[in-house]
Amino acid sequence: MPQQIPIFDLIVNASLLVQIVMALLAAASVISWMMIFQRWFALSRAHRQMEAFEDRFWSGVDLRELYGELQEDADNLNGSEMIFAAGFREYIRLSNQAGVDADAVMQGVERAMRVARGREEETLERHLGFLATVGSTSPYVGLFGTVWGIMNSFRSLANMSQATLASVAPGISEALIATAMGLFAAIPAVIGYNRFTARVDVLVKRYDTFAEELTSILYRAAHKT
Repeated sequence: MPQQIPIFDLIVNASLLVQIVMALLAAASVISWMMIFQRWFALSRAHRQMEAFEDRFWSGVDLRELYGELQEDADNLNGSEMIFAAGFREYIRLSNQAGVDADAVMQGVERAMRVARGREEETLERHLGFLATVGSTSPYVGLFGTVWGIMNSFRSLANMSQATLASVAPGISEALIATAMGLFAAIPAVIGYNRFTARVDVLVKRYDTFAEELTSILYRAAHKT
């Protein structure tokens, strides 16, 4: 049976540039997995908090009482809580000003909720840009290392009196490892990015729906006064 060269030996014996490419891809893979787990827990927590808050919101609780409860923990508000707090805060502020009509009050409420919604969307999308970059560029970085390694393997043939497949196989093998590492880094990043982008879209749509429902409630309250 032909002797097999361990993958570790192929990496150690690779050229310096190919080793640098492998190191970059390994680092990108590790960071991607860290961000994948971080985003998974963050988005799961955001979904649970949204469900819990909306259950509380639609339980019939007085909105001023609910707003007071949220103000006691204002530094830890997220998602629908933040949108509600921003909108209701602006509603109270404008309603207490003399000479401000109901339509002006609602315009201020809608602006405040749009700002809060935009900030929440930015929070949900944190690190997704990095995953997209790793997913789109890693295969090409790995391919660059492969091309460089294969080029060096064929250049070494010039110094050989007799070229055989066995003489260039190790060099080609170590070069192909770079492509494999590029795919290993890219595939989880692409899957994670697509999965998390879909979850963010669902959450943002829920936030928009909640903001519209809150606007309707406050609109009726504003036009009663």
